[in-house]
Amino acid sequence: MRTDRFDVLIVGAGPAGSFAGLALASQGARVALLDKAEFPRDKACGDLVGPRGVQLLDDAGVSLSRTVNVGDMLVVGSTGRRVRLPSAAGHTYPGHGMSIGRLILDALLQKAALDAGAVGFTGRADTPLEVDERLDGYRTSNGMDLRADFVIGADGATSHVAATSRLIDESKVLWGFALRAYLDQSVQLPVIALWEPRPWRGFPGYGWIFPTFDGGTNVGLGIGTRASRTMAADSVRMLPAFLDHLRALGFIDRSTPEPARRLGSWLKMGTIGTTPYRGRTLLVGDAAGLVNPLQGEGISQALSSALAAANSILRDPGRAGELYAETLASSHLPYQRIAAAAHSALVGRRFAIAALGRVVTFPRISSALAGGWAIFWNELLDGAPPSRARTVAATATTIGQLMTAHSQTARWFKDVLQPAETNELTTE
Repeated sequence: MRTDRFDVLIVGAGPAGSFAGLALASQGARVALLDKAEFPRDKACGDLVGPRGVQLLDDAGVSLSRTVNVGDMLVVGSTGRRVRLPSAAGHTYPGHGMSIGRLILDALLQKAALDAGAVGFTGRADTPLEVDERLDGYRTSNGMDLRADFVIGADGATSHVAATSRLIDESKVLWGFALRAYLDQSVQLPVIALWEPRPWRGFPGYGWIFPTFDGGTNVGLGIGTRASRTMAADSVRMLPAFLDHLRALGFIDRSTPEPARRLGSWLKMGTIGTTPYRGRTLLVGDAAGLVNPLQGEGISQALSSALAAANSILRDPGRAGELYAETLASSHLPYQRIAAAAHSALVGRRFAIAALGRVVTFPRISSALAGGWAIFWNELLDGAPPSRARTVAATATTIGQLMTAHSQTARWFKDVLQPAETNELTTE
């Protein structure tokens, strides 16, 4: 049986795993990058990378092709009212995101990691290998023993690394399920669509229609399920009705045929329910639950957490886990705590979802909130320049912190993720 030993074994070669591999290997670490699939391979995703992700890719010198820049976003309420959320540059990110298919992005990032010196392996992480009750690697489905000083779990929402390392509490996780397809027609602005399948009964999630680099569209529907994983079929069952809703609003041509191929995946949102590290095992990206609970973005968070994990290992191997948790707490906790609590409170309350959607898209309210909404919703407050929009976002953050301070979600963050020295959060 073949046995290889590395400094770091990364399980999963999606954006988080490959970006961690790139950061580690480029600094001389011996890295094993394991994935169950041969590349290129596709993933269910809206294909949008937010401004922070764009900046991280640029900082790392990753050269991307077949992309389209995405600026302002249109939010459409169930009644058809439309709010344009402006895109603006911050001190630490550009004034745009980008659309790039996962078939392309993931293959480019994996190649970048391998070119930097990471060693690629194909197979499933199967049996955990332990030394003195510490995870030392995995035996793969094709019979290799991959051992390492550190293991990074980058294997998605249903992470095997998280499960075998006992880093997930299934009863606390905010699950979601997203289904996407491609249509052969263009769209000028990315659209988030709030939907009521029946009047005043809001869909517990949202739909989207985003541009693709080749002039087509990525269209999908995501549903929040809280701790249950039995509602995925609702997205599948309701997608045709949602597409009819988009046709009625004029976003899809009535002559456009139904998509022939659909792809779905689970989302683990808001960090809650997942401990980011134990010993020398670290979770990044979707495996750590780092998906925005309010709008579903995950690629920017995958990249930032991957870089944080890599830097923590390189900086101080003896305290890598603690350093990583501190970085997550300082960079994501203020927003994730609020967003996770709001998500948990709303899912299952369809009248409340409908009422909130109608309020935030009411013209006078939406025009006053649009700039701040764009900053807050996209987790861009840190780095936003002084402006009226930033003030709105900072105020929303302060109110959200106060409203969620004594929630079960806040208690979980304090007990599991939040270091004592960061218990006092600020919006600055």
